[in-house]
Amino acid sequence: MIKLIETTLQQNYFTFADNIYQPEKGVSMGSPLSGDIAEIFLQHLEKTYLKQIMDNKNIIFYTRYVDDILIIYNSEHISATHINIYLNRIHPNLTFTPTQELNRTINFLDLLLTRHDNTIDINIYRKPTTTDTTINYYSNHPLEHKMAAYRFLINRMHSMPLTHNNKNKEWNLIKTIAQNNNFPFKLIDNLRKTITKQHPNNMKQQDQKWTTFTYYSPAIRTLTNIFKHTNLNIAYRTTNTTAQQNKNRKENSNNLNQNKSGVYKLTCRTCNKSYIGQTSRSIAIRHREHTRYIRTNQPHSAYAEHILRNRHEYGSLENTMTLIKPINDTSKLIPYEQLIMQQTYTKGNLIPEQECHDHNQIFKLANITDNT
Repeated sequence: MIKLIETTLQQNYFTFADNIYQPEKGVSMGSPLSGDIAEIFLQHLEKTYLKQIMDNKNIIFYTRYVDDILIIYNSEHISATHINIYLNRIHPNLTFTPTQELNRTINFLDLLLTRHDNTIDINIYRKPTTTDTTINYYSNHPLEHKMAAYRFLINRMHSMPLTHNNKNKEWNLIKTIAQNNNFPFKLIDNLRKTITKQHPNNMKQQDQKWTTFTYYSPAIRTLTNIFKHTNLNIAYRTTNTTAQQNKNRKENSNNLNQNKSGVYKLTCRTCNKSYIGQTSRSIAIRHREHTRYIRTNQPHSAYAEHILRNRHEYGSLENTMTLIKPINDTSKLIPYEQLIMQQTYTKGNLIPEQECHDHNQIFKLANITDNT
């Protein structure tokens, strides 16, 4: 298991702004292993370094959710400054930034904790940047999507041990948010009554099956209502989003060349030198192969060898790959590849791993436009 984890962590790449990077330390965010490795590491530190000050009762209470920590300490034995100094000495790559209570109040996640003499008052905490914007009631979305935010807010209001006064304040705030987004009060109030009647102890756990339909308009419910009295649950997805429209527009423009075959140029983003190749398939498929060689640490192509040997940066198809000569006749692929490779080498732009030694004199007589 350790060997498998080490091998996986060595393929530590991430993409940002169409560029591909390999961090010098740590695990990149988005990696399937990053969350587990971070949790194992933090639990190791807690067991090794925090157990001591927990055992001597200097810290009375300690809890952590991901990287947010709540500590209750005995101020007669230790101070917040000493705790912070101790934590920041544990590991050179970790920095703990303390937030101390103000007027006996501190926030932890979405909770606002107020300390009294013998009790702790719990309320809902919202950041100063929080807005009251949800999906508008009149927008062309499934009602389930529109109600999701209010279902969450009402569920949280009931699940937290709020005082009667705090619960009323939260409910009034939820009603205000709904009103600002054009929701009928009756709709929100019925949702609150439904959730209030539900009790976790009375809810039976059962296997649920789900299927997805694309929501184009309310007319889609004519079809989905067929499954209303079955054990099949319906989820809706939308397609008319800004991200989807931009993606489709970009894909349509890029696919004009990505689906073609021929001689291509693949550029290293660090040294700006190029690899010249040819393929009878689409260049998009060939680019994925080069990328897979790099990510699996297998120098099966000169380009992958160049990136891995020099620890240079490679990139996306749009940023690094160019179709120089579209060719459908496979018999012409190698001659054109050799021609363009020699032209690129003569200019000093060919990667060393693909150094061109066969200088064909016939190419000097060919009256062909230099496209490199």
